[in-house]
Amino acid sequence: MTVTDRPGYGLLTDEAIERSRRRTGIPQKRQPPHNLEVTADGVRHFAYGYGDDNPLWCDPAYAAGTRWEGVVAPPNFLYTMGENAVEPDAEGKALLKGDPFAGLGAYQAAMEFEYYRPLRLGDRCSSIRSQVGVDVKASSFGGKAAHVTSDFLFANGAGQLTALQRGTWIHTERYNSKDRASRKPPPEFPPYTSAQLAEIDAAYDAEERRGARPRYFEDVRIGEELQPRVKGPLTVTDVVVWHLGWGMQLTPPGAFALARRVRNKAPGLYPPNGRNIPDTVQRLHWEPERAHELGIPMSYDYGAMRETWLTHALTDWTGDDGWLMRLRCEHRKFNYIGDTTWVRGKVVDKVETEGRAEVHVELACTNQRGETTTPARAVVLLPTRRDGAVRLPEPPAATLQDLLQSEIERFAT
Repeated sequence: MTVTDRPGYGLLTDEAIERSRRRTGIPQKRQPPHNLEVTADGVRHFAYGYGDDNPLWCDPAYAAGTRWEGVVAPPNFLYTMGENAVEPDAEGKALLKGDPFAGLGAYQAAMEFEYYRPLRLGDRCSSIRSQVGVDVKASSFGGKAAHVTSDFLFANGAGQLTALQRGTWIHTERYNSKDRASRKPPPEFPPYTSAQLAEIDAAYDAEERRGARPRYFEDVRIGEELQPRVKGPLTVTDVVVWHLGWGMQLTPPGAFALARRVRNKAPGLYPPNGRNIPDTVQRLHWEPERAHELGIPMSYDYGAMRETWLTHALTDWTGDDGWLMRLRCEHRKFNYIGDTTWVRGKVVDKVETEGRAEVHVELACTNQRGETTTPARAVVLLPTRRDGAVRLPEPPAATLQDLLQSEIERFAT
């Protein structure tokens, strides 16, 4: 019997939902991270992968003269870090064996970040990845869907909490999504005109970075707009360059014999292509045929790419002395190969609380068809003329384990 012939494969059953819920709080063993240590090369490659050459990330001589006194990693660099802080026990390993939602489509729906302190050159990260909750909701895309929320918690080598990443993935029955996709025509992609390309290039050429000039809290106005950032037209080359800095994430790194060893343990990660050659499940992001098989009109980006585009706009606006404290975004539409994304934002509130000067920003990723693919909200901290430098936020817990427990309790309520 093949995997796909097993009872319940590809179906969202009550048993699968209950199996998933029993995993709550169990630390998941993840593959070795793309970067074991924060290095100048690793940080630069990651930043270049989303089009950001901020010298705070990329120029050690420049960064040494900032309040950070050296290179710090851009916020989303934590995607590439994180060695397992704890291992599941025997009971936990048994519960983690096999995927309760094998054969279902899985789509990233929302991602939240909380940042407590920067990652610096030489830092290593310990992390806990764990599911914290499962919810079942109706889905117009697949009939019924399981919303699975997982946490990625990070601490530096000194044991100090650095960040919390909270993501929600929607699992749907693929035959429903295929049926829906077959009824929905793919978007039209007429060739870009010279005028459209000139507009995009002009936006690239106009990019400004606040940099060393402090943006003070007192000077910010509600309704003030951030300078837009443009990303596109998206090409397969952009996805390849992104992977150079981001790593592979889902499929373990390595080719040929190394990939064979992984495929031997997890054949589901390497479904065969049209020539019956096993290849990574991630290829739907650059192989249109695989996207079609899954009921998606064409290849598309990663949600993590749009998350870094949002942080790019924010960190350029805040400058070296600001701090991105919180970001939440929802990925509502596919961003297809060939699409151009405009990242725009505006200030919607500013408050002083707990000794922090917070600026609240609404942002959105919008494509060339005028569709909002990813709305977002962020909270940034800015220096004040009265008190000077930003005070970094205190984590809500002292240790990774304590933070995980507080997250489980938060989801339950």
